[in-house]
Amino acid sequence: MTGARSRLEDERRRTEQHLAALRGDYRGFVEASKDSNADDEHDPEGATIAFERSQVGALVRQAEQHLDAIAAALGRLDAGTYGTCAVCGRPIPAARLEVRPTATTCVGCATSAAGSAHR
Repeated sequence: MTGARSRLEDERRRTEQHLAALRGDYRGFVEASKDSNADDEHDPEGATIAFERSQVGALVRQAEQHLDAIAAALGRLDAGTYGTCAVCGRPIPAARLEVRPTATTCVGCATSAAGSAHR
């Protein structure tokens, strides 16, 4: 499973870099609106600073959750359960793990009602 570890560690590095950039963007939006009395809610130019800040905030939370999923996958790898479906106990196909290295379920369970909570 050396390939899996390498893939997960690469994914973690990319996600950490992406998260750092998003946090920088978020700080920029906060700074831009800090001492402003502009009514950006009614800006005729389109997207508001508040909207952009909200969007970037959601992306930050999503990246943080992905880092948690990567850590959990590395934990499963260490425990020897990586690549085993959490619902049915069968192997998760290598192609699925290649595309989604943090997957906890096989495709069948991921698409069933029983597996939807474990995707």
